Formats: sequence, C-alpha cells, structure tokens
Amino acid sequence: MTLDPEDSKLITLARAARARNGSAEGAAVRDETGRTYSATDVTLTSLTLSAVQVAVATAVSSGARSLEAAALVSEGDPSAADEEVARELGAGPLLVAGPDGTPRS
Repeated sequence: MTLDPEDSKLITLARAARARNGSAEGAAVRDETGRTYSATDVTLTSLTLSAVQVAVATAVSSGARSLEAAALVSEGDPSAADEEVARELGAGPLLVAGPDGTPRS
C-alpha cells in the first residue's frame, strides 16, 4: 500500500506519540485546515479512551469541524468505535499501521 505524504505524516506522528508515552496505541488526525493532532490511549480508573478517541476529541476541542484523515498505530486492530468516530467527522476509512509504521489497511 502506498500512502500520500500527508497520510504518511499521520502515521509518523502516531508512532512518535506511541513511542514517547510507551503506550499500546498512538493516533493522529488531520482536520479540514491541515492541522494535525496526535494522541495516545488513556487508561485511568475513571476514564478509558482509545488513541483515536483522544486525537479526535483534541481536534474537536481545538475547533475542527471535520477531518480529512485519521491514522492508528497499534499491534491490534481498530475497534468499531474507532472506525465510527473517524467516519463521523468525515475522515473516511481509518489508516492502520503496525508499530513499525507499515500500513495494514
């Protein structure tokens, strides 16, 4: 699978967030103006969010109205909730890559 440079950048940002925090997953999204937001999963006693959910929430809370693309870096597969939250803002199919950055879908 060949990605355009902007989508490759999302995977790079997601990988960096994942590595920086030592998290199971990292995600990055690009909004309608080209701004990017990266995040990792959050697991607290009172709050559990996937990396995609955190990245989307960060974008929305920063004023994004829609998303051009969303990427997830994880050893596992995305959840249906991750796919849905990305699609809700127009991102289309979630870009998924393994920890080494190799796209899986």
